[in-house]
This record gives sequence, structure tokens and C-alpha cells, in this order.
Amino acid sequence: MLRKKPSLLAASLLLALPNISLAGEGGGVFDWVHGDWKLIVGATGMVAPDFEGAKDLIFSVSPIISLGKAGPEARFTSRNDGISISLYDNGSVRAGLNGQFIRERDSNDYWQLQGLDPVRWGGEIGGFAEVYPTDWLRLRGEVRHGVRSHTGVVADITVDAFNDITDSVRISGGPRMSWASADYFESYYGVDAAESAASGLSEYDPGGGLKSIGFGGAYDWKATEKLTTSVFAEYSRLMGPAADSSLVEQRGSPNQFTFGLSAAYRFDFSM
Repeated sequence: MLRKKPSLLAASLLLALPNISLAGEGGGVFDWVHGDWKLIVGATGMVAPDFEGAKDLIFSVSPIISLGKAGPEARFTSRNDGISISLYDNGSVRAGLNGQFIRERDSNDYWQLQGLDPVRWGGEIGGFAEVYPTDWLRLRGEVRHGVRSHTGVVADITVDAFNDITDSVRISGGPRMSWASADYFESYYGVDAAESAASGLSEYDPGGGLKSIGFGGAYDWKATEKLTTSVFAEYSRLMGPAADSSLVEQRGSPNQFTFGLSAAYRFDFSM
């Protein structure tokens, strides 16, 4: 089954925040607009669970649209990174603001959610910090608070080792770990009395704790100076409040697999 995710297009249109560094910049807003810019356009196709906690996999396509000023880029980026604005960067340490968009989840799209309250579209806003202890290793942490979709807090930690096999080929991979508060788990995995009666799922009132652990890797190939392709794979195991949910135990799976490929082309221009 092919499903397009138009909500991801809106997320991508936020002017490529991962590539914008505000540290040390002066002048007014209009002065900042002048200079060299880059527009990155592409697409990602991947096979992933219908929704977090689902057992069935679905093929989806999402666009890549990124607009930002040309300039120094992060030494390493991952598809798992949230949209980020770097406020501090000394080469070995980066920190700043961070966010993610969240698409709607309801029973109109997934029969497994029949009787459960929908999760509205929204986002998460917070901060990030990353450290490069060596030239080939990045440690990154993100903490975000839900907006509209949920009112909880989510914290992610990723560790990626990366190696440039050639000038155009890079491989990377490492472990991932995620925590969340009770309010987050209540939105995505909780089942109250009314929902239990309507869905047939057992009542479940989760607390906060470890959400998942896993591992991911990618093979990136810079086909030309402006065209970059990537093949990636991820596995995560739902833990604690997520794995114990009646939604996962009765209709889903704690094992979450994702794999796919992407291609993106960069256009350079000046303003």
C-alpha cells in the first residue's frame, strides 16, 4: 500500500533550520537575507510501521524540501535529527533549539485504533546538544515538549560512528534510546474506560519511563557535487510503558523496523 504524507511537506518548508546558525551573526533581518542560499529538493521512500507500536508495515513517500543560507554545515547529520537551529557551535560542541512535526493519528487511517481517541497533528519544541569526542563519533541529545498532539516530554539520545570510505561515500550507524513522560504515553498508549469499552482493548494507565532502544545505520553516496542519495535502516524495541500497552500487546508489536532510501538535489543561488 502506498501512502503519501503531505504533512511532512509543511515540516520541510521551515527553511532548513538544521543548516541555519544564529551564533555570531549581526545586522538586521533584511541584511541577513542577502547572500548565498541553497535549495534542496528530493524525496524519501521507506517501509515502516503504520504507526508507532503497529505490527504491520506500510510503504510511504515523503518530500524533502529544504531552504537555507549557504555556510558551514554540521560535521554529521542524521535522518533522526529534529529540525534544529544552532545557537552555539565551536566545531566540537553544538547546541541550540530543536523541534519536530507530528502528523495526526486516528482510526480513519488504522483499524487497530478503532475506539481510541485520535492524536491531533502538532509538534514538539525543545533543545538539542551534540558533542564530537573524536573525528568519527557524534553524541546527540534532544529534549522536546509536546504542542497540541500531546503535553508530555520526550528525550532522545543517539550515538553515531561515521566513516568516509571515499570522498563521496559515507557509512554511519549507532544506538538510539528514547524516554518519555506519562503525559506522552497517555496520548499514544493509554486506554481509559470509555476507550476500552469502544475498542475492546484492556484499560491501561501508563506512567513515564524508557520508551525504546534500538540501532540505526545509513549508507550515503554523493553521486555528484549536488546530488546525494542515502540507504538507511532502523530497528527499535519498544520498552516499558509503550511495550506494556494493551494496544501493542493485543494489536501491535514492540519490534519496529524501518528501511528505505532517499535522493536530494541542491540548487545554489544568491539574493
